[in-house]
Amino acid sequence: MKTIYLAGGCFWGLQKYFDQFAGVVETEVGYANGPDRKPTYQEVCKNSGHAETVRVGYDESKMDLETLLDYYFLVIDPLSVNRQGNDAGIQYRTGIYYTREEQLPAIRKVFARERQKAGQDLAVAVEPLKNFYSAEEYHQKYLEKNPEGYCHIPQRFYRMAEAESGR
Repeated sequence: MKTIYLAGGCFWGLQKYFDQFAGVVETEVGYANGPDRKPTYQEVCKNSGHAETVRVGYDESKMDLETLLDYYFLVIDPLSVNRQGNDAGIQYRTGIYYTREEQLPAIRKVFARERQKAGQDLAVAVEPLKNFYSAEEYHQKYLEKNPEGYCHIPQRFYRMAEAESGR
């Protein structure tokens, strides 16, 4: 299993979105690339410096990193700074945080393609993972527990894998 850390606004929706894909083995929501101490959700909301992030474990034999990142870019606004949908603040920034240098060629390839599509620089950080702290249990699989919860990702994106398989 390989792992990548993706910040894309509200982590609730991003987790639900990635959980649908067959190549995704596991996901966990948490706080990344802030100060080196575990924050509470309340501290993150008060600008602790951490980004709401999803740890995505994936089976490379079923989904390569390029495909995973293509899916990521489908549900974020890569030009928005510290904001996705109605959520605004530093914790909602976008970022691709890697743990292995071998991930960089795929990241750079997708990033360059997305930058060309946008015709300008992207507001998506690409940097090594500095730290990741698991979010409180009530945040894990939040939209499964609270189907009416808000997220900037439109509902139709949570059924993409089903639609693509023709079920």
